[in-house]
Amino acid sequence: MRIDRAGDAEGPLVSSIGPRGFRVDDGYYPALLLTPTRADLWSPPSIETLDIDELAALVAARPEFILIGTGANLVRPPVALIRALEAREIGVEAMDSRAAARAWGVLRAERRSIAAALYPLAQ
Repeated sequence: MRIDRAGDAEGPLVSSIGPRGFRVDDGYYPALLLTPTRADLWSPPSIETLDIDELAALVAARPEFILIGTGANLVRPPVALIRALEAREIGVEAMDSRAAARAWGVLRAERRSIAAALYPLAQ
């Protein structure tokens, strides 16, 4: 799936999603962490054990909210994670990873201060 660059978005953007993962610039990432300035390879834990420590690099960026792409299907993140992020005044939006990658581009074009954690489509 190809994703066109949205407007005046700055920083890393997911340009396509395919069998090799998420394409950002010239690299492919099976799973990744995104901030407005970086795209980093990520080896995520199971969604059921995802905690704030695993997202420390995103939390440090002080985003409005974190998009969590949960793979091929929507899976609710742990309540403890949501509470820990909300205690730091960071919202959480969970959706499947394809939707999260598209939302990332749209929200970055709006210059929103967000971060994302994208699980692979095949787990």
